[in-house]
Amino acid sequence: MNTYPDSVRFLYSLGNEIKAFKFGLDTIARVLAELGHPEQACRVVHVAGTNGKGSTCAMIASVLREAGHRTGLYTSPHLVEPTERIQIDGERVTEADFARAFDVVHAAAERLVADGEIENHPTYFETVTAMAFVLFRERACDWVVLEVGLGGRLDATNVVMPELCVITPVDYDHEAWLGPSIEAIAAEKAGILKAGVPVVMAKQRADAEAVITACAEEVGARVLRAADAMPSSFVDEAYGSTLQWGALAVRCPFAGLHQVDNTVTALVALRELGVADESMVRGIAAAQWPGRLERIREAPEVILDGAHNPAGVRALAAHIRRHYAARKVWLIYGTMRDKSVGEICEELFPLAAELILTAPDSPRALAPESLLAIAGHPRARVAATLGEAWDVVVAEAAPGDVVFISGSLYLVGEARAMLVQ
Repeated sequence: MNTYPDSVRFLYSLGNEIKAFKFGLDTIARVLAELGHPEQACRVVHVAGTNGKGSTCAMIASVLREAGHRTGLYTSPHLVEPTERIQIDGERVTEADFARAFDVVHAAAERLVADGEIENHPTYFETVTAMAFVLFRERACDWVVLEVGLGGRLDATNVVMPELCVITPVDYDHEAWLGPSIEAIAAEKAGILKAGVPVVMAKQRADAEAVITACAEEVGARVLRAADAMPSSFVDEAYGSTLQWGALAVRCPFAGLHQVDNTVTALVALRELGVADESMVRGIAAAQWPGRLERIREAPEVILDGAHNPAGVRALAAHIRRHYAARKVWLIYGTMRDKSVGEICEELFPLAAELILTAPDSPRALAPESLLAIAGHPRARVAATLGEAWDVVVAEAAPGDVVFISGSLYLVGEARAMLVQ
């Protein structure tokens, strides 16, 4: 039997999730059949989109749990440990459970490879997806909230027949895999739609909405538009927001104006599922989603945010303008080579009084010197590692300053591991 470190080492040996990504459902479908179809054991809410998937999933799962259901939550990527990806009743699975589920899936995969029924071992993402289904079945989850990994149509999660689909805002990201246009990306996201299964569509760009609507009509999926159910009023604060949604006063604990839209999307989904109003109010207030505009320290205030694509960066920039315009802003930023760094530089970097460019601990990281060459910032400097960047903050930042650590979720994960006790 593998230990938890053994299982993690093997998963990492399968290759980076993006670099080793492959489209197609044949392998995951064959593995799940070998395991007795654990993906069919629970009722599922399937969530795709570019931004807001994780936040929306976290809120839906929290409310279902508050309503008395045993609830599974599957998200990606993780920030610190792979166990974060699989949660049951609000708690990530133990290292022992993770390793045991790995053994079950790995053994099934090896049998299939040996018998010539699949060509290669499932990828990292396929393996962990199958592990999640195994654990959700084992723990008899009533509901599973399932976040798409990449795209939707050919993502490994798209083997389920859900009770409800949700599509959060669609924007540019992973164009090399999903296509160069919003229309192409939206079509891939809409690939999760199923005949007769309603879909909650978050407020979208017009070009994305047209594609999703057409796909829904084609497969016969009823569309519930979150844009038709916006709050009558809301108060946006630095650390969350309060919405008046019909008769309900809903407190969202997630910071950022964009979370108002995510909250409405979750509320529309939950009302479609028939959840009681009081459970919605309590469950959303109790939801947790770390690493996204998450305040982890004070004096100076330190906020983590995985703004890794243009839409995420726009949301972060808007939050800084709304709530931190009068404060001295420090920005520690590091990203991956496949990101739209030009647009990010233009949108985000001018808001920082002090800019420290670094690199996540990943072979896919963009060298900070490359960022410096295009940053165009008078107070930009380079730190080889996050630890070195933090040393600069400790030495120079004043108690009243605010420090944002942003970019890749890998960098945010490093920051949480280093700074959250």
